[in-house]
Amino acid sequence: MKPLRLLLLASGRGSHAVNLIQATRDGRILGSVVRLVSDRADAAALEAAASLGVPVSVLEPASPGARLDPEAEERLIEIVAEDRPDLIALCGFMRLLRASSLTRAGVPVLNVHPSLLPEFPGLDAQRRALESGAKRTGATVHYVDAGMDTGPIVAQAPLAILPGETPEELAERLLPLEHRLYVEAIQAIQKENR
Repeated sequence: MKPLRLLLLASGRGSHAVNLIQATRDGRILGSVVRLVSDRADAAALEAAASLGVPVSVLEPASPGARLDPEAEERLIEIVAEDRPDLIALCGFMRLLRASSLTRAGVPVLNVHPSLLPEFPGLDAQRRALESGAKRTGATVHYVDAGMDTGPIVAQAPLAILPGETPEELAERLLPLEHRLYVEAIQAIQKENR
């Protein structure tokens, strides 16, 4: 099996990024993380990745909104060309990528989401699951397209919702499932492409 070169994109604390970095080091994923890129200079993910010896970059300018500034998205494409990843993994990256950028990247882009898509796409999936009265939710790993959590599903796993649970408690219980599923999805993709 060919080792994977992973490029990670993160906007927040970086638990998914750390999970994938560790998975490449403990043998769960054959490969390495070549860089972590963030759209936020204050993202904890940058420090977490750097402390593990992974190169980091910040996309600028970083205006608020669902999409990157065109200049920042162009820089991302330059990074992809420089690093030549086999796979891009979104790790809590809170931006939508344009269809043209996904095409120009030329490699699969994956995302992990805290619901059983197509249920509860986008932000606040745990809160919306609870408010809907759902008895279960889960985690989904999917290929990224130009929509909001609309790409083809790679893997899903359910999780029962507990009576009286808060969105924060549900998010905390979902995280280990998301971590495991993300690694399993990348393993499956790697086996398919060997």
